[in-house]
Amino acid sequence: MGRAKESGKAMMLGVGLDSDGHKRVTKGDNFALVGGSHETHEVMTEKVIKINEKLRERGKQLDDVGHKEFDDIAHEVGLQRHDVGQN
Repeated sequence: MGRAKESGKAMMLGVGLDSDGHKRVTKGDNFALVGGSHETHEVMTEKVIKINEKLRERGKQLDDVGHKEFDDIAHEVGLQRHDVGQN
């Protein structure tokens, strides 16, 4: 699998689009989460923690998995892919 930038590090970015007036930022080893209401931000945090746990169970880092395997892990923790143009 090729990468656009070999020296880059894979990261998960979560952006909460709802707001309750507070600015939230949470950073971890391979993720950054910004925005969202208290509830939304907590859900995003829970999901990235679960993804990291699944990666550890598989003995892998985020950099080690391809798109398909990442989608499978994301699905396992309750996330779904929403392709642009789908209704």
